[in-house]
Amino acid sequence: MNSSSGAVTVQGLAKQFGALRAIDTVDFSIAQGEFFTLLGPSGCGKTTTLRCVAGLESADTGRIEIDGKPVFDSATGLDLPANERAIGMVFQSYAVWPHMNVAENIGYPLKVRGVAGTQIAARVEEVLKLLDMAGLGGRMPSQLSGGQQQRVALGRALAIEPRVLLLDEPLSNLDAKLRELMRAELKLIQRRAGLPILYVTHDQVEALSMSDRIAVMSAGRIHHLAAPEEIYDRPATRFVLDFVGAVNYLPCTVAGHEGGRMRLDVGGGTLEIAAPERLPAAADLTVAIRPEDLELAATGADDAPRARITLRGFVGEGFEYRLELGGQSLRARTEKTVVFEEGAEVVLTARRGVLVDAAAGLDSAVAAA
Repeated sequence: MNSSSGAVTVQGLAKQFGALRAIDTVDFSIAQGEFFTLLGPSGCGKTTTLRCVAGLESADTGRIEIDGKPVFDSATGLDLPANERAIGMVFQSYAVWPHMNVAENIGYPLKVRGVAGTQIAARVEEVLKLLDMAGLGGRMPSQLSGGQQQRVALGRALAIEPRVLLLDEPLSNLDAKLRELMRAELKLIQRRAGLPILYVTHDQVEALSMSDRIAVMSAGRIHHLAAPEEIYDRPATRFVLDFVGAVNYLPCTVAGHEGGRMRLDVGGGTLEIAAPERLPAAADLTVAIRPEDLELAATGADDAPRARITLRGFVGEGFEYRLELGGQSLRARTEKTVVFEEGAEVVLTARRGVLVDAAAGLDSAVAAA
């Protein structure tokens, strides 16, 4: 198998549909072998961006390179069709042809390119091994599970030995358990193939668990481009904080700041968090705390906030609690070993928190340690 692969570079990409600016000057690059995800809600511009890279949509301005070769350049009028861009693509509906067996489905793109039958057969065997489907070439799609059909669609995209794989929400039609299994399968297949992937999804778990880097999009723009851990723990904007993962918001004032730690008065007690490098220049501050970063205890410091448990739910790996603190509802997640009854009073501490200007919009920067 040819494992050489090229990077993707997108510069100044913009696309407008009437009054709607679907892509608003987007820039990113994908390294060889990198799993790169565009993450965002419906209408954020992620699929339009992918379609522009694929050659299925023409951008208004910008430049796109695949494997070091320009495929779109608004300055020169260059706009190569999709079949000349060395891409493989899997859509949300994987559309495995029901009248063809597995081998015929995977080999079909080679057949329409006029590749000799013996070469097609050899390439199909390579792809089947890559997909861990050796020996299943003669099966019909009706004899396959949903995950196997998804792998066939992926194999069809891999058969032509593309320089980059473009995947548009390919797991969204699978049930929850199969999606979980296919996340790992897809990542392993990508590593074996050595190809860069441009992946589009609205699913935060997919993006966080599979990606080397994530670009979080809203209203046609990239709000934050970074590794999954940074996106989750140190979001760049209020939108990223809100969209990626659950979060509690507590109005606060700074009660003290020393030795890299900060004490926050949250009304009813004081929370201590790691001090961010900079503080928002705002009169009204809010501290944002992930449910898993909110720790519960039966006892604690005299000035620590005390909340009442209003609801407890078992979620398999632990418990999820609803808490009431000064009229505000909070969520906390704990391990199985941390068990409190509904109605109990608990002391709150926080592993980490992010400071937010309470009056600022979703585009505003946030302060994380």
